[in-house]
Amino acid sequence: MRWSQSFIPTRKENPREAEIASHKYLVRGGFIEQHASGVYAFLPLARKVILKIENIIREEMNKIGAQEVLLPALTNSDVWKDTGRWESFGNDMFRLKDRWERELALAPTHEEIMTLLAKEHLKSYRDLPQIWYQIQTKFRDEPRPRGGLLRVREFAMKDSYSFDATWEGLDESYQKHKNAYLNIFSRTGLQVSVVKASSGLMGGSDSEEFMVLSKSGEDRIVYCPKCGYSANIEVAEARVGNPFVQSKFTKKEKVHTPGVRTVKEVAEFLGIEPSLIVKSLLYRTQDKRDILVLIRGDYEVSEAKLSKIYGQELQLSSREYILKKFNAEPGFIGPIDAPVDEIIADESIRNLSRFVVGGNRNDYHIVGVNLDDIKINRFADLREVREGDICLKCGGGLSLENAIEVGHIFKLGTKYSASLGAMFTDQNGEKKPIIMGSYGIGVGRIMAANVEVNHDDKGIIWPFSIAPYEVDIIEIDHKKTEDFAFKLYKELKSKGYDVIWDDRDIGAGAKFKDAELVGIPISVVVSPKKIKDGTLEVQVRKTGKQFDVREEELLSQLKNLKKEL
Repeated sequence: MRWSQSFIPTRKENPREAEIASHKYLVRGGFIEQHASGVYAFLPLARKVILKIENIIREEMNKIGAQEVLLPALTNSDVWKDTGRWESFGNDMFRLKDRWERELALAPTHEEIMTLLAKEHLKSYRDLPQIWYQIQTKFRDEPRPRGGLLRVREFAMKDSYSFDATWEGLDESYQKHKNAYLNIFSRTGLQVSVVKASSGLMGGSDSEEFMVLSKSGEDRIVYCPKCGYSANIEVAEARVGNPFVQSKFTKKEKVHTPGVRTVKEVAEFLGIEPSLIVKSLLYRTQDKRDILVLIRGDYEVSEAKLSKIYGQELQLSSREYILKKFNAEPGFIGPIDAPVDEIIADESIRNLSRFVVGGNRNDYHIVGVNLDDIKINRFADLREVREGDICLKCGGGLSLENAIEVGHIFKLGTKYSASLGAMFTDQNGEKKPIIMGSYGIGVGRIMAANVEVNHDDKGIIWPFSIAPYEVDIIEIDHKKTEDFAFKLYKELKSKGYDVIWDDRDIGAGAKFKDAELVGIPISVVVSPKKIKDGTLEVQVRKTGKQFDVREEELLSQLKNLKKEL
């Protein structure tokens, strides 16, 4: 491709709203253009990157016997209602009505639609196992789209689904996908950590995420440097580090705490550690029950853990509802004689004594409280793990890192097949629900994550495997070198290289800056003097290395560089 004939609208300035590297450079490099909040147009360079990622995905999926399909993005509401996800997706699901007032949804995922296909065609154990996959557009109405392609409302996903007759078969399908994913991420230039994860709205049992460590990542992973334990913070478990078990208060009494309601304010006012305060947080279930959650003041509640315990998403109650229920402001509510349906306490408060709780009255707290003063219905692990907590496996100290999720795999079991009636007949003639798995990869996220971990202050540094172009021929003086550059261009293309020829009649400095911004792995510089000497200059984007080669040695040098990159 000639650069002069290409649509590559590079920019000198960062977009005003961009905060992370991938957003800045994908816009500045002419890869993407924002159409609306969380909705982007993919321009020619981005499409080339995406297609290369998709081809790698297809190759690895086909290796494990997966077959590609393409299901509709516009889906009937009935199937979502049958599984309960019409309600549980809430405002994240785009809903609409057709001209006959029938309810439809733009699919945020495709478990239900795939299950219906299996229900129709997989009737016997002889039809199993099967793995079907697609690369399809998904839609989720994110409340706060941000981070360029990392949190959007329309995105491409590779989602695959396994159908097995036995749980052992599911284990095998799951492991096949895990291995395929590791190959995909390696081939696309990403180093990933595999961590235990929450199944969330997907349901099922085992679940793992593939994470790329990055400061710009919105996910937090917990890991143990000593034994290698790793998990998403939503499901990570640990022992409490440095517990404070007893306060200075010797008796239970209500004390006046005017205007102090946060843990920090109360701790400072009373002269105690935040760990000796027990926070009370009011949640409401989908079936309208009020759940009071108790947790140590220096920890935060993991709503993913809480939702898993109750088998549904819980909502933190509003200030207005708390006022009506307790006749007190949030920050002053507590568990003693609380007007709730259930009290659940985090394990972190088991060893506390003479601690502090809200007084269920504005400007009052109760000090010197013990566990037998509270009617706790049950204890559970409800907290988000903190830096320095103790690893359950080896006793080492845990660390936290930000990360970008690029893939997620689930053992769904019979959650969808049972609710939608996808049954098969086993060898004994018995009807059983098909055992399923679900496996997703964010295609655009692979592109964005690559930029996050592969860039410098000049622009993007693409891995060779997914770069929009592998080689950029840069002319120093187009009028004097056009014939030579054209000949070189045709030769490289004939050898299978994805080449762009920068034949623009502009200064060499601008060409070099664009090549660095766009992130082309190798540049071959053509100048009248070099041609006269029978040499060419090669520049490597990743290392910054520059060297001259004889014209006849260029192809062997490019072959070696391709292996290195």
